[in-house]
Order: sequence, then C-alpha cells, then structure tokens
Amino acid sequence: MSIPQPPTSPDTSDIPAAKAWSGRFSEPVTELVKRFTASVTFDKRLAYADIQGSLAHAAMLARVGVISPADLADINRGMAIIRQEIDAGTFDWDLAREDVHMNIEARLITLIGDAGKRLHTGRSRNDQVATDIRLWLRDEIDMITERLRSLQLALLDMAEKHADTIMPGFTHLQVAQPISFGHHLMAYVEMLSRDEARLDDCRKRVNRLPLGAAALAGTSYPIDRDNVAQTLGFDGVCENSLDAVSDRDFAIEFVSAAALIMTHLSRFSEELISWMSQSVAFIDLPDRFCYSSSIMPQKKNPDVPELIRGKTGRVNGHLVALLTLMKGQPLAYNKDNQEDKEPLFDTVDTVRDSLTIMADLAANIIVRPENMRAAVMKGFATATDLADYLVKKGLAFRDAHEAVATAVRAAAESSRGLEELSLDELRKFSPLVGDDVYLVLTPEGSAALRNHIGGTAPEQVRAAISRARNRLGQ
Repeated sequence: MSIPQPPTSPDTSDIPAAKAWSGRFSEPVTELVKRFTASVTFDKRLAYADIQGSLAHAAMLARVGVISPADLADINRGMAIIRQEIDAGTFDWDLAREDVHMNIEARLITLIGDAGKRLHTGRSRNDQVATDIRLWLRDEIDMITERLRSLQLALLDMAEKHADTIMPGFTHLQVAQPISFGHHLMAYVEMLSRDEARLDDCRKRVNRLPLGAAALAGTSYPIDRDNVAQTLGFDGVCENSLDAVSDRDFAIEFVSAAALIMTHLSRFSEELISWMSQSVAFIDLPDRFCYSSSIMPQKKNPDVPELIRGKTGRVNGHLVALLTLMKGQPLAYNKDNQEDKEPLFDTVDTVRDSLTIMADLAANIIVRPENMRAAVMKGFATATDLADYLVKKGLAFRDAHEAVATAVRAAAESSRGLEELSLDELRKFSPLVGDDVYLVLTPEGSAALRNHIGGTAPEQVRAAISRARNRLGQ
C-alpha cells in the first residue's frame, strides 16, 4: 500500500523545539526539569487512541464549519502517515515535546502545515488526555474480560473432568469435610464471574466522553459533543466540564476491580503452591510453569504462581497510589494527574498477563486423585456426616456432636478412621447407629449427600458447570 506523501516544503519555522506555549516564558526549562516533567516515555502507548480522538474531533470541526473540508482531508492524510510511522517503529518520539499529544501534533504540522495547527481548535490537552485514557482503557477492559472468560472456561473444563474426584475441604487449614475437586475449582469460577461483572459495570463509567470540556470551562466554538461521542462509540458525554477534565474515578475503579482479580488469582496461586508441595502432593504443574534451584538440582519450584501471588501486592499498591494521588486535588486539572498513567498502565499489563498465563496453567494441572482421597481419610472428614446421621435418627444435634467427638477421639487413639471402627464400637457412642451407617462414612457418600444447589455433590457440580457455560455462551 502506498503511503500518502506530505507537502514538499511545509512552513515549520514557527514550531518551537520545546513547549508549544513557550512564548509566554523568557527562558527554557532545564534539562532536568524537561526530563522530570516529560511523560512521552510512557504515554506514547496512548498514540492510537490520541489519533482516533483527534480524527473524530477534526471531523466534527469540519461538520460544524470551524475548519474547512480541505483541512479535514489534510488532517486525515497526515494522521494516516503518522499511524504508519508508529506501526513501523519509525516515528521519532522527542522528549522535548513532552508528551504523546505534542509529539503527534508537531509531526502533523510538519506533514501538512497550517491544517495541523487548526486541529487543536476547541479543545485542550486536559480534555484530550482524559479522552485518550478512556478510549485506551475501554479497549483494555474488553481484552481483560476475554482473558477472564478464557480462565473460567479452563477451570470449567478441569472441574468437569474432576466432578467425581474427592479431596478434603479445609477450614483453618484443617481437614473439614470431603468435597469434589471440581466443586473447589468452581469456587474460583464464581469469583471470576463477579470480577467480570465488576469490569462490565466499570466500563459503563469509563465510556463517557470528556472531549469538549476544553481546559475546564468548555469552549466558545459551536462544537457538537454528542456527534463526537457517537463517532467514538461512547455511551454519552461527561456533563460537567470541570469534572470531565479532572475525574479519574474511572481509573481508580478499574484498578480496584483489577486488585480484586489479582486477589482471586493470588488465592488460587497459594493453593496451587501448597498442593504441589511434596508433603501434600495433590497436583503437579507442567515444567513450563516452573524453574529449578541454582544450587539444588532436585527442586521444581512453582515460580509462576508465586510471581502472580507477588504481583498482587504490586496492583494493590497502584490502587493506593491512585487514591492518594487524587485525595488532595482541587478542581480542575492539575499536573499531578500525569502520575495516573504509569500505575494504570502497569495494572493493565500485570492483570492481562497474569490471566493469560493462569488460563494456560489451569487447563494443564496434573491432578493426583489418589493423594487427595488419602488425605481425606486422615482427617475424620466424615465426622459431621455421622453427627447428621444420628440427628436424622432422632438425636439432638448437640448430643450427636458430643457422641461423634468421643468417637473421633477413640478412633484417633487407635490410629483408625471412623469408617474402620466396627459396628459394635460405633454403637458404644450411640445405640442409634445401624447397619446403614457406613454409607455416610465414605468420602464419596458424604459428598453425594450434599445434593442441593451450591452443594458439593457431583450431580450439583455438573449442574453448576452447565449454568456457567450457558452464562459464558458455551
């Protein structure tokens, strides 16, 4: 495809090498201040959003007669060249021009001359950057949502495969009751579905157009904000110009949702790390998610889950940083807000990568069902079932609880499980015990009894998986 060519000799004599508003000052900033205040090293990732917003703004200016059709054509042509240069990695990002907006504008003026100077009519960098961030974040939310759904599907597949696999459920890290491994995995599907819902709700507040608020008070030009919002796919406009340029609630809300996502991934990572240890050995992880030790050749360390657990603190820190950034700012825009981008950008990168790698990991967990079942048998996990059995025979629950506690102590002293006690031994603790008692003392029998919505019975696990697949459109 041929690249449109710029005018042969554009007049760029009045494009300053540094700030475009430097005529106000009698001396340039120092090199240190230039580096300290510049944001182009990190905000250049907003370049495509900046171009997208500028094209919509230019189209609106032409539509209302503020710029000519010829100017619009030149702007479209120049932006096409700039986009191709960015795609090719040949765009010259200049620290002296401070940020992504001034770099693109300066290049546009070089390419098309006066038409490029007219592009900024009716807007400010204050509403421009707010628009760019919202455009960029909207796309990132959509991408992260897809990653969330991919992880949920991976967990659903694994849960379906292990709906009948019995493992110990824990409270206080002590063996509590037998549960289905599939049921355990479905708990994380529930968490991630809430994360997805939070992102969907957050996106509604991201998807409002600030452009047209200008510096803080709006503009005297006859702009059509609704037209720009429609062109850019926004649901509507920010209705107060002061709030439009200074609001970063949407970014804080996103990072808050992201921190919860990472918290859920961290909890899952912690369990994977524990389950993989030799003392537990419920699972193994494929080698591609692990590293060895620099000194102990036998080691297989779960580095990926450990890193996800660690990166959760990083995202939590970004949330606190953004809240702190905004807490003391008066209306309207302040330079402090330049500091919103790096925490936001890093949060997006961290969450997106963590979800991507966790989906692959979750789909390839190597499960050790025999070790899971053996662990159930060590912890008197069916004690509650024995108590419930006695209650159904007519004993008050507190009396049943005491009888079973005594039975557990006796079994522990003889290093046996409850299911290993003879019928005569069990009847010493309650005469209500019958021949059918052993049906509730097996882990599989215990799990199957919890056959209600939300319960761990394999039948209910499969029903929950079906509901989740329907929600995900599978």
